[in-house]
Amino acid sequence: MKTVNFPYLGLTFEMNPTIQVFGLEIAWYAIIIVAGMILAMFYVYRRVKQFGYDFDQIIEVLFFGVIGGIVGARLYYVIFSWEDYQDNLLDIFNLRSGGLAIYGGIIGALIAGIIVFKVKKLPVIPFLDLAMIAFLLGQGIGRWGNFINVEAYGDPSIPCTNIFAMEVPGVSSLVHPCFLYESVWCLLGFVLFHFLSKKRRFDGEVVIWYCMWYGAERAFVEGLRGDSLMLGSFRVSQLLSILLVVVAAAIYVYMLIKIRRNPDPERIWIYADTPESEKHLADMEEERREEKEKARKKREARRGRMLSSEEVHKAAQEEFGVVLPAEDQPETDGSAQEAGEEAVSQEESDTASPEEPEADLAQQENEKEDTHGTDH
Repeated sequence: MKTVNFPYLGLTFEMNPTIQVFGLEIAWYAIIIVAGMILAMFYVYRRVKQFGYDFDQIIEVLFFGVIGGIVGARLYYVIFSWEDYQDNLLDIFNLRSGGLAIYGGIIGALIAGIIVFKVKKLPVIPFLDLAMIAFLLGQGIGRWGNFINVEAYGDPSIPCTNIFAMEVPGVSSLVHPCFLYESVWCLLGFVLFHFLSKKRRFDGEVVIWYCMWYGAERAFVEGLRGDSLMLGSFRVSQLLSILLVVVAAAIYVYMLIKIRRNPDPERIWIYADTPESEKHLADMEEERREEKEKARKKREARRGRMLSSEEVHKAAQEEFGVVLPAEDQPETDGSAQEAGEEAVSQEESDTASPEEPEADLAQQENEKEDTHGTDH
């Protein structure tokens, strides 16, 4: 249990990095990271069609992207902390002890996602625009795992004097809450890019925004941290962040100039606006509709509902490729109708009352008498 104080805010927190679930110890850091990933994937699900894809097309991308992100985050950390693992290589696979780097996670997820997109023969850049917004959401949430672990705070040699200054165990001076700075910055970027992305001018624009936005923040915050991965006397993540900002800014200026100089008004810069994307979405919707219809028929058949002749023929052809012979239609000509009428008349005569024959005999006798008189 670790105590964290925010003296200027009057807040104190008792931190327990793990929780017991059915006797199993689970790290809060892992729970928070997974929660961030789930929310990020839900965001992708809600907006994926606006970027020209159907969600069914990218399920595999998300699956392998998560795996690639975990592997990349671990490898990045191990590479730049090799002295901690060189004598015990099995510790590399012990993720429960911590040791994940966000830049490695992004790189690993991108590599895995690009490979899957190439295999599926789909354009990758439009999806990366959406992925960058989702990354910001996941990062903004995931940084609170550092808070629970009481890590990713500022270097004690750089005193913090603002209202968010932290007091952590084993450190005599107040330190910067670097996790808080990055979380707020990422969530702010998520909200900003969510709205700006609806008016993006070309595929890849959000990727460039992300590189400049996150790179600028990380370059600043990394300079405050006391647990940075080092390459000699340089902070690895800080160098990478500065490089990202410079390269992204140069590419952005180039793309804006290219668009302005483009004389062709018919040029489509957004994949979601292309006939190819519209056709893919329409095909996926039709396929989904057909699958639902088949499932409905199977459910009705299991419930024992009597299917019509047309439905039986169609189901047999779809499921087994069998064309059933047409059934003979029942006769409906005039003779059948007359036969039915005669049957009804016979039935009525059979059910008549016994008094009716006696009345008929009396009437016949009277008619005979009348006829006899007339003949004479």
